[in-house]
Amino acid sequence: MRRIKLVEVRSELGAGTRGASLGVDALKVACLNKGSDYFRRFNSVHVPDLNHVLFEKNHFPKAKHIDSIYTVQKGIASAVEQTLRFGEFPLVLAGDHSNASATIAGIKATYPQKTLGVVWVDAHADIHSPYTTPSGNMHGMPIAISLGDDNLQCQRNYVEPETEFFWRKLKNLGEPGPKVTGEHLVYVVVRDTEHEEDEIIERLGIKNYKLDEVKAKGTRQVAREIYERLRFCDMVYISFDVDSLDSRFSKGTGTPVVDGLNVEEAISLCRALLDNDRVVCFEMVEINPTLDQENTMATNAFDILEAATDAIQNRLRMEEVVSR
Repeated sequence: MRRIKLVEVRSELGAGTRGASLGVDALKVACLNKGSDYFRRFNSVHVPDLNHVLFEKNHFPKAKHIDSIYTVQKGIASAVEQTLRFGEFPLVLAGDHSNASATIAGIKATYPQKTLGVVWVDAHADIHSPYTTPSGNMHGMPIAISLGDDNLQCQRNYVEPETEFFWRKLKNLGEPGPKVTGEHLVYVVVRDTEHEEDEIIERLGIKNYKLDEVKAKGTRQVAREIYERLRFCDMVYISFDVDSLDSRFSKGTGTPVVDGLNVEEAISLCRALLDNDRVVCFEMVEINPTLDQENTMATNAFDILEAATDAIQNRLRMEEVVSR
């Protein structure tokens, strides 16, 4: 890979609160206010969204708008796959977190024989399925999609055949079957989970670096330990949900949670995680300026994005020098 390409995804179909579709534009406002040329420096691709269906009746109570989400996710997976095949680094700026399972599908479609590790920096585990969800909001399901695990041991919902049809399609998007295993998934600062999620996290043995551990060890040591856990993975994808920040800094997101990272810790963590030549994709999600004041969340997120991008570029430059 020789350069970064921005993949802009404005779909908010999976969220329970409206407004995440404006997250990319809120980042651009923060960029302008800072006097940065960030969005002029990189080529970008816009993935079509179907947010207009939010005005229509939802026919899938246990996986809201799953039919339209599947259509959008095909576009995301294709854009990520094409970006990787052109030798570019996809930096995905997305609305709600349901879009991440499509990013993962696009990575695996490009490299079906390679083992993928996932680092999920988020307040939430996002490991529900239609069979366990308390809300039906699909931004709580991308990890379950990527694992291909319905967690039927904790089933609480009856799921209609139409929903099951699209759920299977999502799980088989890109390459058929699971895209990642619990062994190759690491959570960072996940702290707001339901019983059903706790059960599957324990069953699969998924590591979660809680805030106290991050603070005690420091972000660089946590990153070293994460990559040791993922040592058998050929490539790594990093997903950063802005609600991983403490709710003092993350009013402008759909589900803020206390006891999260501060902005400096998030910057340090992203730099440490991205300083690894196995990372093939970075994604930032869930900025919602309609819930914010003075675009504070996007301003903080833009600082994190710039630091993350600098780390990616430094690594790509080093790879280019070594390959000469």
